[in-house]
Amino acid sequence: MRDIKEENPSADELRQWYQQSGEPLKKFFNTSGIQYRALELKDKLPQMSEDEQIELLATDGMLVKRPLLITDDTVLIGFKEAQWAEKLK
Repeated sequence: MRDIKEENPSADELRQWYQQSGEPLKKFFNTSGIQYRALELKDKLPQMSEDEQIELLATDGMLVKRPLLITDDTVLIGFKEAQWAEKLK
């Protein structure tokens, strides 16, 4: 367990999770969060490189969609009951 609001993931961690997840990088953003809206990221993300997006995510745990389930072979972003139940069998 880790509170990513208090202990931000590093850019290296985020890059590894992103690559391991097979998901688009945008899925890692908490698009309904206050910070996402305040920074107007909906309009800015498409012009940002992957590295810039990862560096931005690493600055504030509130930008990262939660919860994250990270295992040796899986990264699940956000809570989807069926996915989590399957992985936690």
